Amino acid sequence: MINNITNVDTRMQQMSVAKTNTSHFSVATPPILSFKTPLIKEKATLRVKKFKRGDNIIIAGEIDDDYVDIVEEEIESHRSSNFFQSPKPKRKLKYLKNSYVIDYIQSPKVKCGLGTEALKGLAEKAFFDSKAEGRIVTFCAPVWKESSPAQFFYKLGFRFMDPNANEYIKDCIIQKIPDLPPQTGMMYLPKSNLQKLLRYGDVF
Repeated sequence: MINNITNVDTRMQQMSVAKTNTSHFSVATPPILSFKTPLIKEKATLRVKKFKRGDNIIIAGEIDDDYVDIVEEEIESHRSSNFFQSPKPKRKLKYLKNSYVIDYIQSPKVKCGLGTEALKGLAEKAFFDSKAEGRIVTFCAPVWKESSPAQFFYKLGFRFMDPNANEYIKDCIIQKIPDLPPQTGMMYLPKSNLQKLLRYGDVF
């Protein structure tokens, strides 16, 4: 049997297209909002590195015990005796544990809180670091002869390892006199002051 396809109607059926009715109500479109480019927030420049316990950094001065490993070591002696071997003298050395070290800080504006905000961010980072456990140190030294960061760090809770230096800075702050000549030396953030720095500006 042969299929006869000559009589197949190939005409397409016309499809009725629905026309949309014109709306009698006009909806007011809201005005196009303009967006301004947000201003870039200024930040203090903070350069930080880390000291590891394996660096064997010896600390001289008064510092909290949780900052150091206290190791008793024998003092090498060049004297020798043929008759008897005397015990070697020993000394206790303090080796700095894993800590964050503030190498440099500078704010584009003076007394506007940018430096404080940067240190609060570092304190939070150190607090949640399981190895550093909140330990932060810095060597306080003036960049210029007229400036010293000692009072800035002291107000945020840092302390010198020399008690006399702390008393001197404290008197300068109370009497509102500049730190001249500038006080230099290593400072650290005691654990008792870490929480205060994290809340600085909120409760003080």
